[in-house]
Amino acid sequence: MEQQTTFTDLNLNTPLYNALGDLGFEYPTPIQAQAFNVVASGKDVVGIAQTGTGKTFAYMLPILRHLKYSTQDSPRVLILVPTRELVVQVVDEIEKLAAYINARVLGVYGGTNINTQKQAISQGQDIIVATPGRLFDLAVSRVLNLKSIQKLVIDEVDVMLDLGFRHQLLNIFDILPKRRQNIMFSATMTEDVDELITDFFTKPHRVTVAVSGTPLHNIEQQRYDVANFYTKVNLLEDLLHDNQTYNKVLVFVAFKKLADMLFEQIEERFPDQSCVIHSNKTQNYRLRSIEQFRASENRILIATDVMARGLDIENISHVINFDTPKYPENYMHRIGRTGRAEQEGHALTFSTKKEQEAIMSIENYMDKKVELLDFPEHVEISKQLIEEERPQIREHNNPTKQKDEDAPGPAFHEKKDKNKKENLGGSYKFKIAAKYKKPKTRGDKNYNKRNKNK
Repeated sequence: MEQQTTFTDLNLNTPLYNALGDLGFEYPTPIQAQAFNVVASGKDVVGIAQTGTGKTFAYMLPILRHLKYSTQDSPRVLILVPTRELVVQVVDEIEKLAAYINARVLGVYGGTNINTQKQAISQGQDIIVATPGRLFDLAVSRVLNLKSIQKLVIDEVDVMLDLGFRHQLLNIFDILPKRRQNIMFSATMTEDVDELITDFFTKPHRVTVAVSGTPLHNIEQQRYDVANFYTKVNLLEDLLHDNQTYNKVLVFVAFKKLADMLFEQIEERFPDQSCVIHSNKTQNYRLRSIEQFRASENRILIATDVMARGLDIENISHVINFDTPKYPENYMHRIGRTGRAEQEGHALTFSTKKEQEAIMSIENYMDKKVELLDFPEHVEISKQLIEEERPQIREHNNPTKQKDEDAPGPAFHEKKDKNKKENLGGSYKFKIAAKYKKPKTRGDKNYNKRNKNK
């Protein structure tokens, strides 16, 4: 039997061993064990690993191991992430690892006072964690000098491209030094990600662990067939009454409007036990919701895909897909929020009749069936439909396309004389120019004078 790798098998230093000891970590995850030497070598690296496999420590352990003490003001390490929540989370993880290392870390993102961030940057930083938009703003203002960047890390790059950050990334690449180490981590390898690697990476070493599409073995996956939105609410309420089993529940919904609707329903049934995050909420509201959920002050967090992507919250008992995600990759990202660090996890999915095709796509993608549970008899099946579920009413005698015989005919009277004007077309301006002798160019102010003297 092959012996499991421990952190002592990696070439770490005493400050990092002390930090890992304080955190109670003894064994690295597969991505951490495989990526350490590759990242430490200084070569370009592409890591593909499922969410929840410890990607942040995978690139930060070797970076901090070889980050020498320096008093220079300009940062040497740049880490780009797609969302503000991830900036806060990554900074927190780095600070835990660097507890015994004299490393200056700063997180910058939009939605907050840029002048405060400029002041913090001017005091000198070693590591900058940023969203692309705010980083570019700071670089353009010349407060942040990126010429000393030695290592560039792009985390959750597939989400970054999905959110439309490609243009900002290209602008950032242009102002970074050409000689640098590129480190990229992603949960999925898409064509856009591959194109980015081809254009900007130099013979990257690939580290692949738990390829996207491989179901996480420690997560129990089950599903219910449910009629509609309000029936889903009734089923969710029934499950949440068991607060011992469902003690920390992350509920995913498709879009912001649905998130707010569900939050209102759940808050009415379970007052002060739930919170919600999506991109329309203020930054402080979002961070407060996440911290309350992380600290178990609220046991229910309702979120959209983008907001919860990459968030590392421990001990989530259940992930509930209130709707079935259209893309199988999103399903994998969602359920990866539970069962973190090899713990047991549980994922439930609610599917309407229209969402059955999405379920089939997920099962084909994983090459595994999701167990179908019987709908509880005591749960009320609602007949009330939300706007998105109501059938579109089409009037049979009012077709959308008019036939030729229905086209309006010509006017029944002759036009009045004042309306029978000549269409002068493009020649009109030349007639006016000839009449008033306008200058040929704006700069030819003496044109009219010369013509008068002739």
